[in-house]
Amino acid sequence: MKNTVLLFVMALTLICIVGCMGVQPKNKDLEGEKPPKVQIQIDKRMYKTKLGTYCWTTSCVDSAGPVELLKGKEPIPVKPGDAVKFLMNYEPQPNKFHVEQFYEGRLTEVLLKENSFQVPTEKGTYFYSYGVWWMDEDVENQSRGDAFYHFALKVT
Repeated sequence: MKNTVLLFVMALTLICIVGCMGVQPKNKDLEGEKPPKVQIQIDKRMYKTKLGTYCWTTSCVDSAGPVELLKGKEPIPVKPGDAVKFLMNYEPQPNKFHVEQFYEGRLTEVLLKENSFQVPTEKGTYFYSYGVWWMDEDVENQSRGDAFYHFALKVT
């Protein structure tokens, strides 16, 4: 009985090791313990974003959404219609992007054009989630890594 349990544990360990080895090459070009930092540029000024949920190389971290994560932080003051551009100093660049806007309890998808978008014209505080994915080029619909970055804008 002890030999059977030992054999089962050894077989399971071997399967895990072989399975993990198969995953490593897909992530070999993603470096660091966490995803790269993202900044936003508004009217030639640079601002930091807050890293939220992510899966990177060998770990995944879950966090609150932008409204909860940025509670107590001062939003970035902007003018109606300002352009917001996302900047990431990292190679390879992600190849899939998504932006969501949270305003007065409503969630809206924001369309990106050349990795930027226009600030709303209505006054108020808007929260944003910028999601990026490093999609595998060989395996359809498989992500090698992803990250969500959050920030708040106050339109005055």
